[in-house]
Amino acid sequence: MLLAVVCLWALNITVTRYVLTHGFEPLAYATIRYGLAALVFLVLTLVTERTLRVARSDWPLVLAATLTLWANQVAFVYALDITTASTVGLILGATPVFAALLGLAFGTEVLHARFWLGAVVSFAGVGLVAAGSGGHIEGGREGIALGVVTAATWAAYSVAIAPLMARYSPYRISALVLTLGWALIAVTGGHQTIHQDVHLGWEVWALLVFATLGPLVTTNVLWFRSLDRIGPARATLAANLNPFVAVLFAVVLLSESLSALQLAGGALIAVGILLARRPRVGAPVPAE
Repeated sequence: MLLAVVCLWALNITVTRYVLTHGFEPLAYATIRYGLAALVFLVLTLVTERTLRVARSDWPLVLAATLTLWANQVAFVYALDITTASTVGLILGATPVFAALLGLAFGTEVLHARFWLGAVVSFAGVGLVAAGSGGHIEGGREGIALGVVTAATWAAYSVAIAPLMARYSPYRISALVLTLGWALIAVTGGHQTIHQDVHLGWEVWALLVFATLGPLVTTNVLWFRSLDRIGPARATLAANLNPFVAVLFAVVLLSESLSALQLAGGALIAVGILLARRPRVGAPVPAE
């Protein structure tokens, strides 16, 4: 199950890049995809739990998760619209470092000396990825910036939603946050969605359905079942493979290339994550 989750998460980056380079506007894609996913989770939650209720005191966290998810998806689709899937995949490897820094800021983490060494190494890796992509990849610098925003906002989303996952089922929280997040994305991307050309070929539409039902819906079920069976620490460590599997898919399926600097940067990000890994690892939440 965990291997399936990692592969689906990684493949989502390549699929999204393909769809966006074959006629879909970034926000129109996000609007349709999240609308379908929200509908699935709403139906699933209402059938199994018969309620979407959360305590009034938890609504600030719900709204924070909604805002960070909205920012994450806007940055994600625009990053993949202007730069390569392999570049974005490498940058997303820094997400655990951002999550730990946010935990420190909110007083939920106590960071050891190895973490700071790992953070420096990881961000040096991000710098090498940027240096290796800026000179020969279209949209390199802008794409790097949006990739960093994607990683940071995904970390913020994970920090915001973690307390909710301790009190409610992942399906109820996903139904609420995805629906509210979709509303913000729909408002932001209304113009693109209205004017989106729908004559894109069945392959593009099939990939959009896959990106919704696979990386957004199926992974929720498999991920949380994996957590129950092997624990969050082992599951999260395996999930760190995601950026490198994403690069593999991008290179094989999209014929993308990586410079020596980018490869070195990816290696540094991986080393930094291993150095910074905390003894007590929280579980990340539903993937993009």
